[in-house]
Amino acid sequence: MTSLKVACVQLNTGADMAANLAAVGDLVRRARDGGADLITLPENTAMMAESAADLRASAVPEAEHPAVAACAELARQTGAWLLAGTLGVRSADGRVAPRSFLFDGQGEIQARYDKIHMFDVDLPEGEVHRESKTFEPGNRAVLAATPWGLMGLTVCYDVRFPYLYRALAHAGARLLTVPAAFTRVSGEAHWHTLLRARAIETGCFVVAPAQCGRHPRKRQTYGRSLIVDPWGRVLAEAGQEVGVISAEIDLAACDEARTMIPALSHDRRFEGPELPVIGADRARG
Repeated sequence: MTSLKVACVQLNTGADMAANLAAVGDLVRRARDGGADLITLPENTAMMAESAADLRASAVPEAEHPAVAACAELARQTGAWLLAGTLGVRSADGRVAPRSFLFDGQGEIQARYDKIHMFDVDLPEGEVHRESKTFEPGNRAVLAATPWGLMGLTVCYDVRFPYLYRALAHAGARLLTVPAAFTRVSGEAHWHTLLRARAIETGCFVVAPAQCGRHPRKRQTYGRSLIVDPWGRVLAEAGQEVGVISAEIDLAACDEARTMIPALSHDRRFEGPELPVIGADRARG
């Protein structure tokens, strides 16, 4: 069985976790009522905190986390596989692990992935992000076995690092998830291009549920959740409002795309470039 209906739930998460989880529940049920077999939620599924201190205070060990329990119960109630984009889990050193959870239809955790690449940037108009101050990055790529095939888990800023996606594809992934909270500025510039490129490079379906709208700390996210096929075609796209998009996909299409453009089988090892001699160095030589 390689065919399924996949859904992206687009959220506008705030600082009230209970209210956020209630909204998640309503939208997940809507997606399931629409026939979705796999339902994906964006980064920061349960909370967009007012401050780093609030974020750390809300992060508890996985076994005690109310959002982990709530998502497990949603999966059990609906019978759908459910990806919680990221939930803030307290790590051993007091930082927060930005962790994706994949639940099966019985509510059991089938995979966990801690976001590897931290978003430390200074954007135009004075917007500054320093995820590494609060979050503990992961160090391991993760594949999950699903009833439809292997799925590679990634998060948001990971999408700018194509070697991660190529590694997942080489390991057997045919479906890649990119739950995100892309900023408005970076989303307008690169969101569609990056996601379509990752699909084309790997011959995988790419599913990217997103945050949208305004959040605490004057943060704005781009929305436009996407489902992209292995040929880079957009199968479904959200706007900038809360809601659900979905698409029927068949992972067997990955094999067809990889046969037509067999780039994955053409990888070669090579030596890194040498620094050329230029300017004054050339004259001295």
